[in-house]
Amino acid sequence: MTNKKTFGGLKGREVMVMGIIVAMVVLFSVLSPTFRTYPTLVSVLDNSYYITLMALGVTFPLITGGVDLSIGTGLVSYALIGGYLIVHQHIPVPVAILACIGIGVLIGVFNGVLVAIMDLPPFLATLCTCMITRGLGPALCGGFGVSWPSALTEAGAFRKIFAFTTTEGTVIPVGIVFMIVLVIIMSFVLDHTRVGRYTIAIGSNKEATRLAGVNIKFYHVLAYVISGFFAGMAGIAYAATYATIYPGSGAGFELDAIGGAIVGGVSATGGVGTIFGSFLGVIVICLMKVGLPFIGLQANWQQIFTGIVLIVAVLIDVVKKKK
Repeated sequence: MTNKKTFGGLKGREVMVMGIIVAMVVLFSVLSPTFRTYPTLVSVLDNSYYITLMALGVTFPLITGGVDLSIGTGLVSYALIGGYLIVHQHIPVPVAILACIGIGVLIGVFNGVLVAIMDLPPFLATLCTCMITRGLGPALCGGFGVSWPSALTEAGAFRKIFAFTTTEGTVIPVGIVFMIVLVIIMSFVLDHTRVGRYTIAIGSNKEATRLAGVNIKFYHVLAYVISGFFAGMAGIAYAATYATIYPGSGAGFELDAIGGAIVGGVSATGGVGTIFGSFLGVIVICLMKVGLPFIGLQANWQQIFTGIVLIVAVLIDVVKKKK
Protein backbone atom coordinates (compact mmCIF):
# COMPACT_ATOMS: atom_id res chain seq x y z
CA MET A 1 0.00 0.00 0.00
CA THR A 2 1.31 3.47 -0.84
CA ASN A 3 0.14 7.06 -0.73
CA LYS A 4 -0.54 8.86 -3.98
CA LYS A 5 2.23 11.09 -5.26
CA THR A 6 1.77 14.83 -5.47
CA PHE A 7 4.05 17.59 -6.68
CA GLY A 8 7.80 17.27 -6.24
CA GLY A 9 7.56 13.56 -5.47
CA LEU A 10 6.03 14.28 -2.05
CA LYS A 11 3.03 12.34 -0.82
CA GLY A 12 -0.30 13.93 0.00
CA ARG A 13 0.04 13.39 3.76
CA GLU A 14 3.53 14.93 3.77
CA VAL A 15 2.31 18.06 1.99
CA MET A 16 -0.54 18.37 4.49
CA VAL A 17 1.81 18.04 7.48
CA MET A 18 4.16 20.64 5.99
CA GLY A 19 1.17 22.98 5.76
CA ILE A 20 0.37 22.29 9.42
CA ILE A 21 3.95 23.13 10.40
CA VAL A 22 3.79 26.46 8.56
CA ALA A 23 0.39 27.25 10.12
CA MET A 24 1.69 26.45 13.63
CA VAL A 25 4.77 28.65 13.19
CA VAL A 26 2.61 31.54 11.94
CA LEU A 27 0.09 31.08 14.76
CA PHE A 28 2.69 30.97 17.53
CA SER A 29 4.59 33.89 16.00
CA VAL A 30 1.47 36.06 15.87
CA LEU A 31 0.29 35.20 19.38
CA SER A 32 3.74 35.46 20.95
CA PRO A 33 6.43 37.73 19.46
CA THR A 34 9.03 36.10 21.73
CA PHE A 35 8.46 32.87 19.79
CA ARG A 36 10.09 34.51 16.78
CA THR A 37 13.57 34.33 18.26
CA TYR A 38 16.68 32.33 17.45
CA PRO A 39 16.83 30.64 20.90
CA THR A 40 13.31 29.29 20.30
CA LEU A 41 14.44 27.70 17.03
CA VAL A 42 17.39 26.12 18.84
CA SER A 43 15.03 24.84 21.57
CA VAL A 44 12.70 23.21 19.03
CA LEU A 45 15.62 21.51 17.31
CA ASP A 46 17.23 20.39 20.58
CA ASN A 47 13.96 18.70 21.55
CA SER A 48 13.62 17.12 18.13
CA TYR A 49 16.93 15.25 17.80
CA TYR A 50 16.37 12.29 20.11
CA ILE A 51 12.68 12.12 19.24
CA THR A 52 13.51 12.12 15.52
CA LEU A 53 15.98 9.27 15.98
CA MET A 54 13.39 7.23 17.85
CA ALA A 55 10.78 8.00 15.19
CA LEU A 56 13.07 6.94 12.34
CA GLY A 57 13.58 3.57 14.01
CA VAL A 58 10.04 2.92 15.25
CA THR A 59 8.66 3.65 11.77
CA PHE A 60 9.75 0.14 10.74
CA PRO A 61 7.87 -1.81 13.49
CA LEU A 62 4.85 0.44 12.96
CA ILE A 63 4.80 -0.30 9.23
CA THR A 64 4.82 -4.04 10.01
CA GLY A 65 1.65 -3.47 12.01
CA GLY A 66 3.46 -3.58 15.37
CA VAL A 67 4.89 -1.07 17.80
CA ASP A 68 7.94 -0.59 20.04
CA LEU A 69 7.13 0.88 23.45
CA SER A 70 10.62 0.27 24.84
CA ILE A 71 12.39 3.08 22.97
CA GLY A 72 11.57 5.92 25.40
CA THR A 73 12.76 4.34 28.64
CA GLY A 74 15.41 2.56 26.56
CA LEU A 75 17.14 5.73 25.38
CA VAL A 76 17.45 7.02 28.95
CA SER A 77 18.68 3.63 30.15
CA TYR A 78 21.33 3.48 27.43
CA ALA A 79 22.45 7.04 28.21
CA LEU A 80 22.70 6.14 31.91
CA ILE A 81 24.73 3.02 31.16
CA GLY A 82 27.04 4.94 28.83
CA GLY A 83 27.54 7.66 31.44
CA TYR A 84 28.22 5.06 34.13
CA LEU A 85 30.88 3.40 31.96
CA ILE A 86 32.56 6.77 31.35
CA VAL A 87 32.41 8.15 34.91
CA HIS A 88 32.86 5.03 37.05
CA GLN A 89 34.64 2.59 34.76
CA HIS A 90 36.73 5.20 32.92
CA ILE A 91 35.72 3.81 29.54
CA PRO A 92 36.54 6.09 26.55
CA VAL A 93 33.55 8.01 25.18
CA PRO A 94 33.63 6.31 21.72
CA VAL A 95 33.44 2.89 23.41
CA ALA A 96 30.54 4.08 25.60
CA ILE A 97 28.76 5.33 22.48
CA LEU A 98 29.18 1.91 20.84
CA ALA A 99 27.90 0.31 24.06
CA CYS A 100 24.73 2.43 23.93
CA ILE A 101 24.06 1.40 20.34
CA GLY A 102 24.98 -2.23 21.02
CA ILE A 103 22.60 -2.54 23.99
CA GLY A 104 19.86 -0.89 21.92
CA VAL A 105 20.40 -3.45 19.17
CA LEU A 106 20.27 -6.33 21.68
CA ILE A 107 16.97 -5.05 23.07
CA GLY A 108 15.75 -4.75 19.48
CA VAL A 109 16.70 -8.37 18.80
CA PHE A 110 14.92 -9.41 21.99
CA ASN A 111 11.78 -7.52 20.95
CA GLY A 112 11.93 -9.02 17.46
CA VAL A 113 12.24 -12.56 18.79
CA LEU A 114 9.30 -12.05 21.14
CA VAL A 115 7.08 -10.62 18.38
CA ALA A 116 8.17 -12.36 15.17
CA ILE A 117 9.27 -15.77 16.41
CA MET A 118 7.41 -16.32 19.69
CA ASP A 119 4.34 -14.55 18.25
CA LEU A 120 3.64 -12.34 21.26
CA PRO A 121 1.44 -9.29 20.66
CA PRO A 122 3.79 -6.34 19.90
CA PHE A 123 2.11 -4.09 22.45
CA LEU A 124 2.52 -6.61 25.28
CA ALA A 125 6.03 -7.73 24.31
CA THR A 126 7.48 -4.23 24.03
CA LEU A 127 5.61 -3.08 27.14
CA CYS A 128 7.51 -5.78 29.04
CA THR A 129 10.86 -4.64 27.61
CA CYS A 130 9.84 -1.07 28.41
CA MET A 131 9.63 -2.10 32.06
CA ILE A 132 12.97 -3.93 31.81
CA THR A 133 14.80 -0.97 30.28
CA ARG A 134 13.20 1.41 32.78
CA GLY A 135 14.96 -0.46 35.58
CA LEU A 136 18.13 -1.52 33.77
CA GLY A 137 20.01 1.79 33.71
CA PRO A 138 19.05 2.96 37.22
CA ALA A 139 19.95 -0.47 38.65
CA LEU A 140 23.47 -0.18 37.26
CA CYS A 141 23.86 3.46 38.38
CA GLY A 142 22.51 2.80 41.86
CA GLY A 143 19.62 5.18 41.26
CA PHE A 144 21.87 8.21 40.81
CA GLY A 145 22.10 10.52 37.82
CA VAL A 146 25.20 10.58 35.63
CA SER A 147 26.81 13.23 33.46
CA TRP A 148 28.62 12.70 30.20
CA PRO A 149 31.74 14.85 29.55
CA SER A 150 31.13 18.56 28.98
CA ALA A 151 31.41 20.11 25.53
CA LEU A 152 34.29 22.17 26.93
CA THR A 153 36.42 19.05 27.28
CA GLU A 154 38.04 16.98 24.55
CA ALA A 155 36.02 13.92 25.56
CA GLY A 156 32.81 15.92 25.12
CA ALA A 157 33.43 16.56 21.43
CA PHE A 158 30.51 14.23 20.57
CA ARG A 159 28.13 16.98 21.75
CA LYS A 160 29.25 19.15 18.82
CA ILE A 161 27.54 16.72 16.44
CA PHE A 162 24.24 18.19 17.63
CA ALA A 163 25.14 21.73 18.74
CA PHE A 164 28.22 23.86 18.20
CA THR A 165 28.90 26.95 20.29
CA THR A 166 30.95 29.74 18.72
CA THR A 167 33.50 31.80 20.59
CA GLU A 168 30.86 34.56 20.85
CA GLY A 169 28.53 32.14 22.65
CA THR A 170 26.09 31.59 19.76
CA VAL A 171 24.71 28.06 19.58
CA ILE A 172 24.57 26.63 16.04
CA PRO A 173 22.15 23.66 15.79
CA VAL A 174 24.28 21.58 13.42
CA GLY A 175 22.40 18.47 14.53
CA ILE A 176 19.66 19.23 12.02
CA VAL A 177 22.14 18.48 9.22
CA PHE A 178 22.86 15.09 10.81
CA MET A 179 19.11 14.42 11.06
CA ILE A 180 18.49 15.32 7.41
CA VAL A 181 21.30 12.99 6.30
CA LEU A 182 19.79 10.15 8.32
CA VAL A 183 16.32 10.88 6.91
CA ILE A 184 17.71 10.64 3.37
CA ILE A 185 19.55 7.39 4.11
CA MET A 186 16.62 5.70 5.84
CA SER A 187 14.20 6.91 3.16
CA PHE A 188 16.37 5.10 0.62
CA VAL A 189 16.40 1.98 2.82
CA LEU A 190 12.62 1.97 3.17
CA ASP A 191 11.78 2.84 -0.44
CA HIS A 192 14.53 1.19 -2.48
CA THR A 193 15.93 -1.82 -0.63
CA ARG A 194 14.71 -5.32 0.07
CA VAL A 195 14.55 -4.57 3.79
CA GLY A 196 12.12 -1.70 3.23
CA ARG A 197 10.00 -3.45 0.62
CA TYR A 198 9.58 -6.55 2.77
CA THR A 199 8.81 -4.44 5.85
CA ILE A 200 5.96 -2.79 3.95
CA ALA A 201 4.85 -6.14 2.53
CA ILE A 202 4.66 -7.70 6.02
CA GLY A 203 2.47 -4.84 7.21
CA SER A 204 0.27 -4.97 4.12
CA ASN A 205 -0.30 -8.74 4.00
CA LYS A 206 1.90 -10.96 6.12
CA GLU A 207 0.53 -14.27 4.85
CA ALA A 208 0.80 -13.31 1.19
CA THR A 209 4.39 -12.20 1.80
CA ARG A 210 5.20 -15.57 3.38
CA LEU A 211 3.62 -17.45 0.47
CA ALA A 212 5.76 -15.39 -1.90
CA GLY A 213 8.84 -17.04 -0.37
CA VAL A 214 10.00 -14.20 1.85
CA ASN A 215 11.64 -15.08 5.17
CA ILE A 216 9.16 -12.95 7.08
CA LYS A 217 10.51 -13.86 10.52
CA PHE A 218 13.96 -12.54 9.64
CA TYR A 219 12.70 -9.24 8.22
CA HIS A 220 10.15 -8.86 11.01
CA VAL A 221 12.93 -9.22 13.62
CA LEU A 222 15.09 -6.83 11.60
CA ALA A 223 12.41 -4.13 11.86
CA TYR A 224 12.75 -4.22 15.66
CA VAL A 225 16.55 -4.34 15.43
CA ILE A 226 16.44 -1.10 13.42
CA SER A 227 14.20 0.42 16.08
CA GLY A 228 16.62 -0.66 18.82
CA PHE A 229 19.60 0.71 16.89
CA PHE A 230 18.03 4.14 16.59
CA ALA A 231 16.93 4.06 20.24
CA GLY A 232 20.61 3.60 21.11
CA MET A 233 21.52 6.57 18.92
CA ALA A 234 18.71 8.55 20.56
CA GLY A 235 20.33 7.84 23.92
CA ILE A 236 23.52 9.47 22.66
CA ALA A 237 21.58 12.49 21.35
CA TYR A 238 19.81 12.78 24.72
CA ALA A 239 23.15 12.65 26.55
CA ALA A 240 24.49 15.33 24.20
CA THR A 241 21.49 17.60 24.79
CA TYR A 242 21.29 17.49 28.59
CA ALA A 243 24.05 18.00 31.16
CA THR A 244 22.85 15.22 33.49
CA ILE A 245 20.83 12.04 32.84
CA TYR A 246 18.43 11.18 35.66
CA PRO A 247 16.90 7.77 36.39
CA GLY A 248 13.14 7.62 36.01
CA SER A 249 12.97 10.00 33.06
CA GLY A 250 12.06 8.87 29.56
CA ALA A 251 8.50 7.71 30.19
CA GLY A 252 6.37 9.19 27.42
CA PHE A 253 9.24 9.83 24.99
CA GLU A 254 8.11 6.82 22.98
CA LEU A 255 4.65 8.38 22.61
CA ASP A 256 6.19 11.52 21.09
CA ALA A 257 8.10 9.41 18.55
CA ILE A 258 5.20 7.07 17.75
CA GLY A 259 2.80 10.01 17.67
CA GLY A 260 5.09 11.90 15.30
CA ALA A 261 5.29 8.91 12.96
CA ILE A 262 1.50 8.51 12.91
CA VAL A 263 0.94 12.24 12.37
CA GLY A 264 3.41 11.99 9.48
CA GLY A 265 1.39 9.31 7.74
CA VAL A 266 2.45 5.94 9.13
CA SER A 267 -0.68 3.82 9.28
CA ALA A 268 -1.71 2.63 12.73
CA THR A 269 -2.55 -0.75 11.17
CA GLY A 270 0.66 -1.12 9.16
CA GLY A 271 1.62 -1.27 5.50
CA VAL A 272 1.89 2.49 4.89
CA GLY A 273 4.42 5.11 5.90
CA THR A 274 7.45 7.17 4.93
CA ILE A 275 10.58 8.26 6.78
CA PHE A 276 10.19 11.88 5.67
CA GLY A 277 6.61 11.86 6.90
CA SER A 278 7.74 10.61 10.33
CA PHE A 279 10.34 13.38 10.46
CA LEU A 280 7.73 16.03 9.66
CA GLY A 281 5.38 14.57 12.26
CA VAL A 282 8.09 14.87 14.92
CA ILE A 283 8.50 18.55 14.04
CA VAL A 284 4.76 19.02 14.66
CA ILE A 285 5.02 17.35 18.07
CA CYS A 286 8.11 19.37 19.05
CA LEU A 287 6.54 22.63 17.88
CA MET A 288 3.59 21.95 20.16
CA LYS A 289 5.84 21.11 23.12
CA VAL A 290 7.91 24.27 22.71
CA GLY A 291 5.28 26.62 21.25
CA LEU A 292 2.26 26.09 23.50
CA PRO A 293 3.94 27.52 26.64
CA PHE A 294 4.58 30.73 24.67
CA ILE A 295 0.82 31.25 24.42
CA GLY A 296 0.19 30.38 28.07
CA LEU A 297 -0.69 26.68 27.79
CA GLN A 298 1.36 24.48 30.11
CA ALA A 299 2.15 20.75 30.28
CA ASN A 300 -1.40 19.45 30.82
CA TRP A 301 -2.72 21.30 27.78
CA GLN A 302 0.24 20.13 25.73
CA GLN A 303 -0.77 16.53 26.39
CA ILE A 304 -4.40 17.26 25.56
CA PHE A 305 -3.58 18.91 22.23
CA THR A 306 -1.13 16.15 21.34
CA GLY A 307 -3.84 13.57 21.98
CA ILE A 308 -6.33 15.47 19.83
CA VAL A 309 -3.82 15.71 16.98
CA LEU A 310 -3.20 11.95 17.14
CA ILE A 311 -6.93 11.19 17.11
CA VAL A 312 -7.36 13.34 14.00
CA ALA A 313 -4.37 11.63 12.34
CA VAL A 314 -5.77 8.16 13.02
CA LEU A 315 -9.23 9.19 11.81
CA ILE A 316 -7.74 10.46 8.54
CA ASP A 317 -5.99 7.09 8.13
CA VAL A 318 -9.22 5.17 8.80
CA VAL A 319 -11.23 7.29 6.33
CA LYS A 320 -8.59 6.82 3.61
CA LYS A 321 -8.59 3.05 4.11
CA LYS A 322 -12.39 2.92 3.91
CA LYS A 323 -12.29 4.80 0.62
